[in-house]
Amino acid sequence: MPMHVRDAMSSVVLTIGPAHTLRQAARLMSARRVGSAIVLDPDTSGLGILTERDILNSLGAGQDPDQETAHDHTTADVVFAAPGWTLDDAARAMSQGGFRHLVVLDAGDPVGVVSVRDIIRCWAPAPQPVPA
Repeated sequence: MPMHVRDAMSSVVLTIGPAHTLRQAARLMSARRVGSAIVLDPDTSGLGILTERDILNSLGAGQDPDQETAHDHTTADVVFAAPGWTLDDAARAMSQGGFRHLVVLDAGDPVGVVSVRDIIRCWAPAPQPVPA
């Protein structure tokens, strides 16, 4: 029986606003132990995603994390998943799109995020105890 996105997704959804600085976003992501934040922009009624890679790219470019905002680094053309998608569907979408996170929407509301790591955890066999 196939596993679904709802079985793998993290229901810890960190949402931030577009005016959050990258440092603020990084602190919140670190505190929640998540690799992405959903960026809600009330002016556009849109959802975007800011990932740890976006922050890393900004730092690598020498940008100031106290001046750069989530808005300037948010991926706006987000591919959304539904809780009922199979993990194969999610992995295929990630592979084709070249990204590692999918925002999961249910009735238009963000209910989770599924990452490549989440999928691997579900697909990898449970560790076996080492015989003594």
